[in-house]
Amino acid sequence: MEEEFECCCEGLPLIGDPAPEFEAVTTFGTLRLEDYRGSWLVMFSHPADFTPVCTTEFIAFTEIYEELNKRNTELLGLSVDSVSSHIAWVRNIEEKLGIKIPFPIIADLTREIATRYGMIHPGESKTETVRCIFIIDPEGILRAMIYYPLTNGRNMDEILRLLDAMQTSDENKVATPANWRPGDAVVVPPPSTQEMAEERMTEGYECVDWYLCKKNL
Repeated sequence: MEEEFECCCEGLPLIGDPAPEFEAVTTFGTLRLEDYRGSWLVMFSHPADFTPVCTTEFIAFTEIYEELNKRNTELLGLSVDSVSSHIAWVRNIEEKLGIKIPFPIIADLTREIATRYGMIHPGESKTETVRCIFIIDPEGILRAMIYYPLTNGRNMDEILRLLDAMQTSDENKVATPANWRPGDAVVVPPPSTQEMAEERMTEGYECVDWYLCKKNL
């Protein structure tokens, strides 16, 4: 089983790894991953331009764009369509729906970036990228990955929630429980010795037991 696992994961980016570098043609000109150093990056793939679910997603991404910026986060799309197709689609969205897409879209015609990031899943499509989300931190480290099938659009609120959770964890050296939202109690790191476990119960936290304690920030 171990050999099979290693084979399946070989070459694919993993959480905690440096995000694969790239230089790409986009609707905003040539961009590199290093251009985003110092800010968080939500990099996402979509199956194809001029498709209904992807259009709703681009509208939804635009709606959260300012909220992402408030979190020091940039947005970058990708599909295997050409830059001309991307431009035509963006213009069509603005013309038909009155929505201007404010972020760049990579034209990955060779599928080089899609392959490097593991965006093409042959069980779904041998040619199109599935709906992937990669969250990359200001140091260029891959911090989270979310995958969706071709048929189902993404939840934008969860992207914002996850960003809030990770940024809170980084800033305060804590974890966040299930369904956490800003303002909720956070999870205190578990004690690493028996002595610390005994002390934990008297430190004023909200504790279920020594291994599960919460506090308010």
